[in-house]
Amino acid sequence: MLEYAALNRDLNQYISAVEETVRKVKRDPPDEVPDLKSLVDTTYAAKQRKNSDESLKKNDKFLQFKEQLRDLRKQMGVPQDSRDQASDDDEDIAVTQSIANFTCPITQMEMVNPVKNKECGHTYEKEAIEKMIQRRHQQKKNARCPKIGCDVSDMNESHLVPDTALRRAIEVHKKQSQTKQ
Repeated sequence: MLEYAALNRDLNQYISAVEETVRKVKRDPPDEVPDLKSLVDTTYAAKQRKNSDESLKKNDKFLQFKEQLRDLRKQMGVPQDSRDQASDDDEDIAVTQSIANFTCPITQMEMVNPVKNKECGHTYEKEAIEKMIQRRHQQKKNARCPKIGCDVSDMNESHLVPDTALRRAIEVHKKQSQTKQ
């Protein structure tokens, strides 16, 4: 996953180098046509020199991936690697204090297609939350998070992302329940 974070960083830095070079050429037009590729390469190389492996571990996508792995391990009852445990003790405490809940706060039924709200982290059944948001917006009102005590008061469908870790955990839970019967 760190490789993907590095590729993402490199791509963003290259795009930024191109944009900076274009702005510079537009702002200070040279007398001769410059070698744009070498100008971009110089700017890109300067950005690359500032990179560190430590910054990759703070990449949003990498952190989200690690969080999903932790959630999935917890929901499936799989112990974490000792390497992960040493660095994630505080997060482990928070995770172990929460109980996996597969019930949608809107329908009060077990979720089949869970989505997570990026703003507050709560999960809902996709169809139920989308209908609720659309209904509130048709009434020209803000859609609030239906979880009791949550402060998020202006939800949009763009705030929802599929919760694949929870979906897998629900599927595993169903299979385990069926085999016990």
